[in-house]
Amino acid sequence: MYKNKNITFLSHLLVWLMLFSLPYLLSYGQEQDINRIIARFWIPLLLSAVIFYLNYFILIDRLLFKKKMALFVLINLILVGVFLYLKVNIEETFFNQLTKKRINDGRSEGPPFKMFVYIQSLTYMAPILFSIALKSTNRLVQTEAERKEAANIKLKSELQHLHYQLQPHFFFNSLNNIYAMVDISPDQAKTSIHSLSKLMRYMLYETNVETIPLSKEVDFMKKYIDLMKLRVSDKTEVSYNFPNGETGIKIAPLMFISLIENAFKHGVSASKKSHIYIDLTCNENKIVFRIENDNFPKIAEDKSGSGIGIQNVKKRLELLYPNKYSFETTIKENRFVAQLEIQTN
Repeated sequence: MYKNKNITFLSHLLVWLMLFSLPYLLSYGQEQDINRIIARFWIPLLLSAVIFYLNYFILIDRLLFKKKMALFVLINLILVGVFLYLKVNIEETFFNQLTKKRINDGRSEGPPFKMFVYIQSLTYMAPILFSIALKSTNRLVQTEAERKEAANIKLKSELQHLHYQLQPHFFFNSLNNIYAMVDISPDQAKTSIHSLSKLMRYMLYETNVETIPLSKEVDFMKKYIDLMKLRVSDKTEVSYNFPNGETGIKIAPLMFISLIENAFKHGVSASKKSHIYIDLTCNENKIVFRIENDNFPKIAEDKSGSGIGIQNVKKRLELLYPNKYSFETTIKENRFVAQLEIQTN
């Protein structure tokens, strides 16, 4: 803000210096009469500057922008009239020799009084109109900046809400899975609680950023898959393909975990064989995530889960990667397939 004010001040200063220097530039190489320059150029320019800044700093904000148009016009008409009177009296009092010289040289005394008033009034209208144009432009720029800031705050708020919504959803689903193990395999339940604590530490302390390295997200998904594999039977096969090591790609955190959750929730059966396959590939600016699982629809009486997983993914994609993603879900030969492609730049 301070830097912008300095730039504005310097811009105004340079413009006025150029305008005050203009008489010299136009008459360069010719005989110059300093009194004529003061009377004909600098005094009108000084009065124009006063009118400009009175409007720029006071009248436009307090009257024009507050819909007090009649008062704004009246005050400016009075200002123009007063400044015309001052200009004429200053010339007659301090620079009357210019008029005498013009008469002695055989030149007329100037245009008729009405024409003089008309021309001078138009001259003083220019800084008024220019101040209105400049102030209106600044106001539009400021309004647009405030609109973008408000939209950005809203976006961050929505993303934060979705992030906080995802955390308890993930936590309670994982607890439900561990609860089912307690009686069957206490040792596995203990191991699962320890693994869950690591996952929750990652979610709470490492994902409150806009983007994270893809390698961290891959490591998190592997740990989650290992946790989920503890609760499924030997009838379920889980396989995955993730890139190894650092890829140099960054991604919004927790973008894929809901899809993996969904696969373990709806793609696993206690009595039938099932297979979950996860594949993630990437290049310099594109990530392709594909997950396939058998489709075992929930029965009407099954109230487990909140059903926010897929909806959460879609909302986050719309907010984080507008026009930079494609997300499709299909059911083919009784297998559910979800494919997500994200352009990362």
